[in-house]
Amino acid sequence: MRNNILRQDLDAVIEHLKQDDPMLTHGANVRAFEEEWSRWLGVKYSVFVNSGASANLLTLAALKIRHPEGGEVIVPPLGWVSDVAAVLQNGFTPVFADINPRTLAMDTAQILARIGEKTRAVLLVHAQGFDGLSDELLSELERRGIPLIEDVCESHGATHNGQRLGSFGWVSNFSFYYAHHMSTIEGGMVCTNDPDLYQQIRILRSHGMVREANDPAILSAYQTDHPELNPDFIFAYPAYNVRNTEIGGILGRSQLKRLDANVVRRTENLRRFLSRIDAGKFRTDFELAGSSNYAFNLILREPDDELVHRVMVQMRAGGIEFRRGSAGGGNQVRQPYLRGIVPDGHHLNFPETEHVHFYGFYLGNFPDLRDEEIDTICTILNAA
Repeated sequence: MRNNILRQDLDAVIEHLKQDDPMLTHGANVRAFEEEWSRWLGVKYSVFVNSGASANLLTLAALKIRHPEGGEVIVPPLGWVSDVAAVLQNGFTPVFADINPRTLAMDTAQILARIGEKTRAVLLVHAQGFDGLSDELLSELERRGIPLIEDVCESHGATHNGQRLGSFGWVSNFSFYYAHHMSTIEGGMVCTNDPDLYQQIRILRSHGMVREANDPAILSAYQTDHPELNPDFIFAYPAYNVRNTEIGGILGRSQLKRLDANVVRRTENLRRFLSRIDAGKFRTDFELAGSSNYAFNLILREPDDELVHRVMVQMRAGGIEFRRGSAGGGNQVRQPYLRGIVPDGHHLNFPETEHVHFYGFYLGNFPDLRDEEIDTICTILNAA
């Protein structure tokens, strides 16, 4: 990433700080950012938090309120650690489904094959800016009454059938980390159309304090049920403190103004990249409909240890930063935090993810990337 926080963003923060006594903690700019983000995404409610990982955590905590008995959540083996960690931290069992190589999200048939009596939700990661949804998945989950959780941390502005990702599921999570489509330095958002979930997420965000709800009926009910407690300090859940700040809100409001233009530029960059890399060596047949590309995916067409070594040598020599295994270090099922939770050798059940783990990379894509830089990157890769 380069130049993701611009001078105009910093100037907006500086103007705020010039006040005699500026509000720095959660305040009016946080609330305004939540409202503006909801309008942009096309949902009723949004809750600004301190990271995408915290958005995952609160979402699964809310699911646990509905299912204290636990159960299973279907998750991808290719994603970020917090997708799986939030499942484990809230007492659910992760059930993995392999990816579609053209979208890098879980394959619809693989998801549906793993739904059972204990399935409590499907946590779909829209990886790397691709649309991970299918009409079949949406209709089947609705028919079976299984909530969809959308992780859109890498896919701001991507669409499915013209509708923005993050507006389909029961709840969706976004990240505003520095390298993402827009940045509040650190930050995340939980989005939903469910009014009950919205109130719970507000409470869970701030220590479980009931006063964080903005529904008078909820406040009144808790106060009536607990007359012996100070109404300002009624704690409904053993929750968290994952609030963001006014500075984050100001940055988010400033950055949101150019998000759509940045998505267009990112997609143009991706198409240029795919048209210039060697299709005999690398996969170029990604599903680009609705994409808001996050990073250039460089995945060998076939397993080839010698070629993958040459590619890494070329990239290092050419000063090209890369991440092997794509998002999150490749196949999460191989990670040590899952030892004793999944059977030995379980990672081998996900061959598409395994291929990306060993023969896939992502390279930075950002609006500031020039055409000639993309062409140079492709020249270096094709020489491997």
